[in-house]
Amino acid sequence: MSILTSLVQAYDRLPDAPPYGFSSEKIGVLISLAGDGSVVHVVDLRDGSGKKKQPRQLLVPQPVKRTAGIAPNFLWDKTSYVLGVTAGEGKRTAEEHAAFVAKHLEALDGTEDEGLKALRLFLQSWTPEQFTPPLWSDEMKDQNVVFALKSERLRDIRIHDRPAARELWRTLSGAGERDAQICLVSGKRGPVARLHPSIKGVWGAQSSGAALVSFNLDAFTSYGHEQGDNAPVSEAAAFAYTTVLNRFLERDSRHRVQIGDASTVFWAWSQDDGEAADEAESLFAQFVSAAADTAGDTDTIGDHLRRIRKGERLDDIEPRLAKGVRFHVLGLAPNAARLSVRFYYEDDFGTLTKHYQQYLADMHIVPLPREPYIGVWRYLSELAVQNKRENVPSNLAGEWIRTILAGTHYPLTLLSTTLMRIRADGDVNAYRVSMMKAVICRNFNMEKEAPVALDPTHQNRGYVLGRLFAVYEQIQRAALGNNVNATVKDKFYGSASSQPRKVFSILDSGSANHLSKLGKNKPGLRVNLEKKLGEIMGLMQPGGDPFPNSLSPEEQALFGLGYYHQRNEFFSKAVDAAETATESAEAAQ
Repeated sequence: MSILTSLVQAYDRLPDAPPYGFSSEKIGVLISLAGDGSVVHVVDLRDGSGKKKQPRQLLVPQPVKRTAGIAPNFLWDKTSYVLGVTAGEGKRTAEEHAAFVAKHLEALDGTEDEGLKALRLFLQSWTPEQFTPPLWSDEMKDQNVVFALKSERLRDIRIHDRPAARELWRTLSGAGERDAQICLVSGKRGPVARLHPSIKGVWGAQSSGAALVSFNLDAFTSYGHEQGDNAPVSEAAAFAYTTVLNRFLERDSRHRVQIGDASTVFWAWSQDDGEAADEAESLFAQFVSAAADTAGDTDTIGDHLRRIRKGERLDDIEPRLAKGVRFHVLGLAPNAARLSVRFYYEDDFGTLTKHYQQYLADMHIVPLPREPYIGVWRYLSELAVQNKRENVPSNLAGEWIRTILAGTHYPLTLLSTTLMRIRADGDVNAYRVSMMKAVICRNFNMEKEAPVALDPTHQNRGYVLGRLFAVYEQIQRAALGNNVNATVKDKFYGSASSQPRKVFSILDSGSANHLSKLGKNKPGLRVNLEKKLGEIMGLMQPGGDPFPNSLSPEEQALFGLGYYHQRNEFFSKAVDAAETATESAEAAQ
């Protein structure tokens, strides 16, 4: 199923889907009119206070798609069009207002509807000079404006809601229809959308919206067709897919997550079971973004989530989710005035769940991160300069989430970027090590070479060298304490993990001095550390070039894994020793 077809299908499932030809827009001002067109009230519809006031979402006739020209909306618009006033320089304000007035005087000519007549009279008598306090406030400038009759304002009936206005809009919106063609989305004959409505809410895209489907250069056209004729999509289908996509992309929507630069929306479809589709959407939101399940112990979603994370088959947990629900995930990123599709995934929810469980197994490491289940965005932040989301490498987020969903090889840029960040800041943490382990397990079939927890018998040279490096670091720490300007890791981790032969002789000679000092103060600790050095070096195979000139990227990943395991073993023993000492002291008291 194509992206547009599945979105049109999702539109039909919206519980409060706006009717064809209407859309939900941010409206800040309502002008209440008397029957003679005079202004009775001017109402600020925004909620909140001060600069945090937010316009109200109202259903209005679908806006026109503006590019560089002047094009007024019907029965509503921003103040520059409706009233001829704006907060900016307003070089085109007079022309915009004139276009709005001309359009409505023509469209409303001869109407017998009380509300439409009042609006026509208002436009005939209004001049921008009338925009003065106290009735009119500067805060209203550039807000979207709607109208209502005085008698209907308190009943929340606007002029565009009146039956005569809706019928007139239906006629006007179809006045420019060309010959009907077969719609590529629905397969039905209908008028073709020349320009598709804009998509709003994609992070980094233009606030006024961007196009998902557009043809504006000769190189994109075929056989002399213009705009939408190159790929005929009916007005109804274009309205449906853009409406539901805009709904999914709303800030508080439960159908969206932000992964790097990809604004990701998801939806489920079940022919016979809408509740199952809702449950699948709730579970997926936890898959992608939650650090841990937030549902209660008695909650069905929470129970299913915990069982899925334990590795149980979805067929055993909830069979109706495994095969009866079709799931869709779409990642969008900005591209000038258009949108790029970073990825699109469609499959049964059971297959997606299995791929999610494979991803969890790939990422599993001991000791665990602070949060055992974290969102992809948290891992990606480890790859960004200063851990800022906007600094995540371009395209990496989309590539990685696509491979997670599809169960395919992870992008190799995930490994190279992780190694680069570790060399840059020296932070070898659980998140980064998890990503490196996942790549070498799935892409290089090195599950045996990449143990989940510390394996003291493991002989892979990258893993062994990482453990050895951690021991040298521990020797320095034991001898000199933590008050060191530059530790072994600060100085040598990058070169030791990539070019071991140059570094480990230096580390060995430095450790001899540290051990000598340690033997005077803590001889028992010196013996233990020397035993650990001998134990690790005993794993090295002389014929296998234990200190090579260079390590491959996958061996560098194993170096980090070995270092992480060995360092945390020292840390856990130190914590255990401290806890034992505390318990003994408390018992003595």
